[in-house]
Amino acid sequence: MDRKSILILVACFGLILSWQYMLQKKYPAMNHPHPATNSIANTTASNAVSFSADTNQAVAPSPALSPGRPGGNFIVRNDVPEELLVITNDNARYIFTSRGGGLKEVQLLHYPETVSSVRKKNKTTNQLATLNGPDVLPTYAILGDESLQGDGNYKLTLVPNGVQAVKGLSNGLVIIKDFQLSTNYLLTTSVRFQNDSKLPIVVPPQQWVAGTATPMDPRDNGMAQTVYWYNGKAKPVMLSYFNTNTSSFMGLVSRTPAKEFVAGSNDVSWVSAQNQFFTLLTMPHAPAESVVVHMIDLPPPTPEELQADPATIRNPKALQATLVYPGAHLDPGQALTNQFTLFAGPKEYQTLANLGARFNNDADLIMNFGFFGPVSKALLVTMNWLHFSAGLAYGIIIILITIVIKLLFWPLTQASMRSAKRMQVLQPQLKALQEKYKDDPQKFTAKQWEFYKKNKVNPMSGCLPALLQIPVFIGFYSMLRTAIELRGAPFLWIGDLSKPDTVFSLPLPLHYLGYSDGFLPLNPMPLIMAGALLWQASLTPPAPSMDASQQKIMKYMPLMMLVFMYNLSSGLALYWTVSNLLTVLQTKLTRAQVDPIVANATKTTVSVAPQKKK
Repeated sequence: MDRKSILILVACFGLILSWQYMLQKKYPAMNHPHPATNSIANTTASNAVSFSADTNQAVAPSPALSPGRPGGNFIVRNDVPEELLVITNDNARYIFTSRGGGLKEVQLLHYPETVSSVRKKNKTTNQLATLNGPDVLPTYAILGDESLQGDGNYKLTLVPNGVQAVKGLSNGLVIIKDFQLSTNYLLTTSVRFQNDSKLPIVVPPQQWVAGTATPMDPRDNGMAQTVYWYNGKAKPVMLSYFNTNTSSFMGLVSRTPAKEFVAGSNDVSWVSAQNQFFTLLTMPHAPAESVVVHMIDLPPPTPEELQADPATIRNPKALQATLVYPGAHLDPGQALTNQFTLFAGPKEYQTLANLGARFNNDADLIMNFGFFGPVSKALLVTMNWLHFSAGLAYGIIIILITIVIKLLFWPLTQASMRSAKRMQVLQPQLKALQEKYKDDPQKFTAKQWEFYKKNKVNPMSGCLPALLQIPVFIGFYSMLRTAIELRGAPFLWIGDLSKPDTVFSLPLPLHYLGYSDGFLPLNPMPLIMAGALLWQASLTPPAPSMDASQQKIMKYMPLMMLVFMYNLSSGLALYWTVSNLLTVLQTKLTRAQVDPIVANATKTTVSVAPQKKK
């Protein structure tokens, strides 16, 4: 290995070390502390209902939104004891609170909070994956002045398969919230403003909490935390929108971070507060006036939590979404009702697609498959069909799909390889033509294409297979980063195909580079992928049109790919590794075949006389 190769290798290794630091500079790390009630034990059987009340629980001051919009603040008297009601069904545990009369937390019974990246090391805890949480405002809490909240405490009552929260205000306005559990992670909510006085009442504009996007586990860096809202198109709001380090144009121009996000014009059909694999999707039956999003601080991890897991993120943040509704005039005895359907569960494409078809609202767009969404959907549907119908492991399925894709592109790739080999062998004849017609570029171009046609060479054939495979690669990437089916799916030494296959961490002092535990993770699958890429590159002849600098870039492209993919999901690295190995196999098979044009070109020396001057 020459000196330049060593320098480039060292530079790539340096990029791997600093990549986490650069990401955390661009997107500050996020965290969510462990909820005290988040336990897998003591789950309740199907359709059974459990009740719990806590009259002595001390609650920290409730987070408040910035004033200035209708219903900008959350008011609650903390000296009034908090009451909790818990309802459990097959899928989830729903915790309701008297403070704000809303849904405090959803615990998903079939999904652990964390999954180990190493198959043999069972680091999963008895903590459940949660939505919302004890440190954010309850979903369907109302924000505003005292005329809408009073002391902020509701009376909770257990009703068949649900909970009712009632609050009477001093002016005779009564707020009644009915929550009913349904199937498939659905919860229906009815909020009724009722005038029980003898005088007309003006109900001011309301702002309802639609959900809060919190980190998935203590190590979640928050990059997937997003609020999506829909008005015919799904539009995201990410933590970076409120980030002081965010730049307005490619990192070159700084901007003042926004304090809140406001959008919509009486057309907000749904709002999703989500992380990588789970979502709180609020679907009002009548479109809301607008949506408001704030970034809020969460309590930092305790010293005990940091000692138990040094990789716990230190700077907790969350995205809180609210829906704004206009005010109303209520005569004595008159009532105003708003209805909502809440999906609180995993981001399973088929479930969300069925939900979108039922409500005609494209709910599956929260998967964020991107421009190549049809490719992602086709791959995901195929993977799930093979898994549930044939009982195959997802790792095996990724390999099988990669083989099928490679076979589909085999003829194009083989033609490209054959054309590249011919171009390499015929290059002396092409240069002779160029020398012969150097004073007549137009005629040289005509002769050049005639030469290509005669020898069955297509100079563009090398680009075509790569261009056609780009949608497949991006579609695979988009699908793998959001497919909850791969969460916890094992393969070989890998414990979770949805995240890097870290087997252990190298004891290097990397705190200053952003690795919070001070160790560099060792991920074998990207290293194997880079080795396969280097092998493939050594077998691929450079295109004749490439100059020396371009050839050097292509030579070290595998090392650059290693940097970019080192911390991506192991499922994506598995796909790319198998694809590269199949390309190596195809290259060797193509080389073994006898090509008459190449054979004749190597045996014949063609001399072209220089063009006579007139």
